[in-house]
Amino acid sequence: MSIKTLPLHADTVGSYLRSEPLKEARAKFAAGELSPDALSQIEDQEITKLVEAQLQAGISVVTDGEYRRAFWHIDFLEQLNGIEGYHPEHGYKFNGVETKAYNTRCCGKVSWNPNHPFIEHFKKLNDIVAGRAIVKYTIPSPNQLMYPVQWDHGIYANRAEFAKDVQQTYIDAMLAFYDAGCRYLQFDDVYWGSLCNNHQKPEFAADKAQALENIQVILAAKPADMIITTHVCRGNFRSTYLLSGAYDPIADALFGQTAYDGYFLEYDDERSGGFEPLKYFANNPHQGRIVLGLISSKFPQLEDKDAIKARIQEAAQYVPLERLCLSPQCGFASTEEGNIMTEAQQWDKVRLVEEIAKDVWGED
Repeated sequence: MSIKTLPLHADTVGSYLRSEPLKEARAKFAAGELSPDALSQIEDQEITKLVEAQLQAGISVVTDGEYRRAFWHIDFLEQLNGIEGYHPEHGYKFNGVETKAYNTRCCGKVSWNPNHPFIEHFKKLNDIVAGRAIVKYTIPSPNQLMYPVQWDHGIYANRAEFAKDVQQTYIDAMLAFYDAGCRYLQFDDVYWGSLCNNHQKPEFAADKAQALENIQVILAAKPADMIITTHVCRGNFRSTYLLSGAYDPIADALFGQTAYDGYFLEYDDERSGGFEPLKYFANNPHQGRIVLGLISSKFPQLEDKDAIKARIQEAAQYVPLERLCLSPQCGFASTEEGNIMTEAQQWDKVRLVEEIAKDVWGED
């Protein structure tokens, strides 16, 4: 892997708009008109094209765009032992729109599945990239399993007991990715965003403590040469959102105590609040980086370069400039439906991140 410091000053969250051939193939597969092997071949072809597009856009960190997934999180979680997918009455209710009704629930003791398909998915991506760029792989955070619906089905006596199994599951998952050659892994985490949104609830303190424990136990087992980052999300579906709330209620725990190598933070609008909570990061003994998500992945309009540079300098009042980075605020397609923009507009956003980062930090 590159000896460059990760995250890079110009980095990426992970997901990209699904290509038309991929959408058509997945629709045919869902209708029973395409075999699993045929779908996999088309996914391989489209991910190969996506990798080339990322390289042509000038970026140095490459993902598979989450092309093999319908959701950013469910496809991973439902393949763990003790977790199953199911069809609830409603989907996730975003601002003015609702996702399709599909979710996960606990159906037995949770553990790592040694045949989890994401390991092979990573290996395929790594082979496609073939050393031409840094490969990042994204999975949902262990905190995504902390919602009460996940454990309160008579399988576990309490959430703390459930959390111990989740922590071990993720340690095993992390090491499985490491053994497969992964050196840059990201935990995508809406749970911290929900805590920002729900910080006045009586269970907030206990929920925050559990979220912190989950992360610290897992990161304590991280191999020394593996980079693990997190993306704190407030929801991303069809260019709308799920949650609001500044980082203040969680900053002491997330920024001050967790040992992540990087924090991808949404800062594209007023729902994220200001940069002051980043002051806790200054006292974190683990010297990671803060990635400012100042470029919106929700809307096609390009941000003003000077305005973004000014915001980076504003954040530098709390975090040294060298430990700051820039990225889109989220992925471009957290679900297969994607945000409302064209692929050309997506790549314009990606190139904008690169251009601003070079102006601010020079070459990585």
